[in-house]
Amino acid sequence: MSGQPIALDPATKAPDLAAAFAAFDRANAADPHLEDSEDGPQAKELLYGRRMSACLAEVYPEASVELQLAARAQHLERWRTPRNSYPEGRVGYLTWRRDLKAFHAERAAEILRDLGFDEAVIARVGALLRKERLKQDPESQALEDVACLVFLTHHFAAFAEGHDESKLVDILRKTWRKMSERGRQAALALPLEGRPLQLVQAALAE
Repeated sequence: MSGQPIALDPATKAPDLAAAFAAFDRANAADPHLEDSEDGPQAKELLYGRRMSACLAEVYPEASVELQLAARAQHLERWRTPRNSYPEGRVGYLTWRRDLKAFHAERAAEILRDLGFDEAVIARVGALLRKERLKQDPESQALEDVACLVFLTHHFAAFAEGHDESKLVDILRKTWRKMSERGRQAALALPLEGRPLQLVQAALAE
């Protein structure tokens, strides 16, 4: 335990969701990489976590506490495990992604345990962050949907600038296959324009 007092919701006397969000945000605020936002430059993963929460609230307003926690912790302290610390190529990339999921789950568990969350809640958050039973577990699928939507909304335009059309169309098709029908409908409603919109249209044409 960290020695910090456990934050409880005054109404339910259960561990406070807002306290968990604040703890995740404090961890992510240490990210040395900055990203521009409407409010000026912010720590990249701090901004990402808040965008995940906002998207989840919009697309899945009925989300459980565990799913809300997992969304906020999706990239928890991600910068500590950089891609270039793994070999180049597909095998290195997949190993990096697998290890990241385990790392995010472990760090989320440490923080939630310090806040007094129940072990069953912590275990469930970890399972979601590891994307276990992705196509069979609706909450795991919802988390994947939200991650795809945040990518399309906030990162795809900049990502597209450095890649050719055929590669981008292939990435978009793979992203589409990852999503549920509910996630796809949310993606179709995104206010994309210009080249990103053209690429999405090309990806969905076949």
